Amino acid sequence: MKRWIAKHIGKFWMLGIFGFLYLPIAYLVVFSFNSTRQDAKFTGFSLRWYQALMNDSRILEGFVLSLKVAFLSATFSAILGTLAAFVLVRYKKFFGRGLFSGMVSAPLVMPEVIVGLSLLLLMVLLQRTTGWPERGLITIVLGHILLGMAYATVVVQSRLQDMDRALEEAAMDLGCRPFQVFYLVTLPSIAPAIIAAWLLSFTLSFDDVVISEFLSGPGVTTLPQVIFSYARRGINPTIFAAATLLISIVTLAVLAYSAWVLRQSLRRKQTP
Repeated sequence: MKRWIAKHIGKFWMLGIFGFLYLPIAYLVVFSFNSTRQDAKFTGFSLRWYQALMNDSRILEGFVLSLKVAFLSATFSAILGTLAAFVLVRYKKFFGRGLFSGMVSAPLVMPEVIVGLSLLLLMVLLQRTTGWPERGLITIVLGHILLGMAYATVVVQSRLQDMDRALEEAAMDLGCRPFQVFYLVTLPSIAPAIIAAWLLSFTLSFDDVVISEFLSGPGVTTLPQVIFSYARRGINPTIFAAATLLISIVTLAVLAYSAWVLRQSLRRKQTP
């Protein structure tokens, strides 16, 4: 018996971890179809909460705003993170390199409460002195760019460090200028890392609450803020329905991407 337990303890441990992570999600999905507001007993199948979700203007407006914020912040984070990573990897020595590296990576280890409060004070100071920007979409995007850029830099930097410099040297030997080398050789080689950085920044921005709470203005509320405000007032199955739809969209996107990657790998294997 002891041998059997010792042999399978790793499997039980993994099952426990997966159960701890995914059983609450399964609970949420099941009770999004509950016919009543009860969260302890499933009283019957119903789509009433999905109908209520379609009529909830706050959630729908928050969802659209979150998509706008996430798309803008992820795009700028990927661009700025790629440039920062290129500078840190390709230029080993320049004045202020240590300070620049520390400032780029600081949001990774600094609490979001501190980041959000600091940005709030900065935005208030700028608004009082220059009249811009007003708290709303722009300030939220700027705050999310600061956070997303740090993660994007790490992702792209790791890919640049593993890239073969001989490709760039060969391009320069053939007459390419530095910008052409970056555009024609370096950028295509690190494109998967840039896409990964964009997706990571998009996810971080879409589900951020802390920074959004500090930088949002009147009438500007993202979807996580709406869900958080609903949750503070008690159980609302409409939140379960919204979360279930988000889970479904993400799951389908991951499956589609996995199928595309598998198809591409099979094509490469079949190509002589």
